[in-house]
Amino acid sequence: MEALRAKKAENLVVLDLQSIAYPLCDYFVIATAESDRQAQAMADAILEAVREQEGRLPAYRLEGYEYGHWVLVDLGDMVIHILQPEARAYYRLDELWGDARTLLANHA
Repeated sequence: MEALRAKKAENLVVLDLQSIAYPLCDYFVIATAESDRQAQAMADAILEAVREQEGRLPAYRLEGYEYGHWVLVDLGDMVIHILQPEARAYYRLDELWGDARTLLANHA
């Protein structure tokens, strides 16, 4: 979360998907970026923080990075969604996964 905060992520939400027995991952992190460059910088910061913490960069998937409208960083047990405001309003992931327990909701 600190990597996202350092890059000025807005409306940061962490959902515990274990609370709804979702089989593909344990947590969703959802954050808003104001531009494609900010979204890319957030994704880069997440991967760098994981590398520093783990001593190596584990297997991951990165989607949407080249456009930055919706960047998805899949770390296996945690999936981070970085969306620009229009995409976040359109897809409403917070509502779609509203049955999951909210661990953090830092709305600006």
